[in-house]
Amino acid sequence: MIDSNDIGVEINTKDPFEINLLEPNAVSFSRSQGGVFQGVVEGKAYEEITLFRIFPFQYTTQYISVRDAKGEEIGVIQDIEQLDKESRTEMVKELKLRYFLPLVTHIDSIKQKADMWIWELQTNLGPTRIVMRNLHEHMQYPSDNRIILTDINGKRCEVRDWKMLDGHSRGQLKDVL
Repeated sequence: MIDSNDIGVEINTKDPFEINLLEPNAVSFSRSQGGVFQGVVEGKAYEEITLFRIFPFQYTTQYISVRDAKGEEIGVIQDIEQLDKESRTEMVKELKLRYFLPLVTHIDSIKQKADMWIWELQTNLGPTRIVMRNLHEHMQYPSDNRIILTDINGKRCEVRDWKMLDGHSRGQLKDVL
């Protein structure tokens, strides 16, 4: 039998499906002078880090995947509220950038033309238009009353609670829900 150590082969025994929960006191995050999100995780410095929310999305500060510049997962932050103030502030800022999502305040109209659905919307950032081919593929329901709309080009908007919209907006939605 050949010993892998004898021929200089390193065997990776890490389970790719194992989740590495990061201890709050073993991580710190900041911004470089150029504004790049970076950090130190378990004693190792990373010049660029990306963050992803792990399902379910309604937990906006919990279960955050921390990944290196290659997209490989370093570990998971169970709750960013447990981190130091600077790390928490920078993580919230980074997540807001990644998950930029204007809030729909009013639905002017939802019309079907040929094979496209055209939504004319008012958002907290001004008017916008969402165009969809298929309602079922472009509407997500992360919770009971919340709807995420995604158009054919990837632009997204959020209806935080469709039951709280004005009567006209709810009437427009009833036809497509």
